[in-house]
Amino acid sequence: MTNIHNTSAGSLFMVVAPSGAGKSTLVNALLAQEPSIKLSISFTTRAPRPSEQNGREYHFTTEKDFLARRAAGEFLESAEVHGNYYGTSRILIAEEMKAGTDVLLEIDWQGAHQVKKQFPHAVGIFILPPSITALEERLKKRGQDEENVITRRILAAGGEIAHAPEFEYVIINQEFATALAELSSIVRATRCRFGQQAVRNASLFAQLGIHANVD
Repeated sequence: MTNIHNTSAGSLFMVVAPSGAGKSTLVNALLAQEPSIKLSISFTTRAPRPSEQNGREYHFTTEKDFLARRAAGEFLESAEVHGNYYGTSRILIAEEMKAGTDVLLEIDWQGAHQVKKQFPHAVGIFILPPSITALEERLKKRGQDEENVITRRILAAGGEIAHAPEFEYVIINQEFATALAELSSIVRATRCRFGQQAVRNASLFAQLGIHANVD
């Protein structure tokens, strides 16, 4: 029997990838075609890139403020990545899911592990590049980082990719349209899980005499 104890009407998706694998581009395209999904905006201590705005890509803050928020238990997960801190608001995500909104996290593998402890039904999706060479080319092409930063990200990619087997789904971002279609398929299939359907359609399930195990 399906256990829907603590199941929310909304689903939680975690998209993980090494830097340069195309995670943000895929996520933005998914959000454009699936407006019912809300992107969780994380806090970070890294400096904003030229095209980024506070409150849109991230909530940019100081290290002092970030550590104070973490000490107060505000974050669902937090991690230090490439010398910067990142954290996700636990309360905001729970409220959105309870209201029936699907929430998507762009997150690293360490954060995904922390999220799973509090949201065991969260769906993990790992985005892989077609090769390390392609990864390096993409990092250079986007022109957002210095050469030494690119080198550091390439070196870190191997360790990050090693955690791909820990996720429910893996998408190889070789051909963008295919990768996007696969990501969208995962989202749509997840919405049909028994737990989410039972919560979203409680009246119908009761009318049809469908009873879920809530122990």
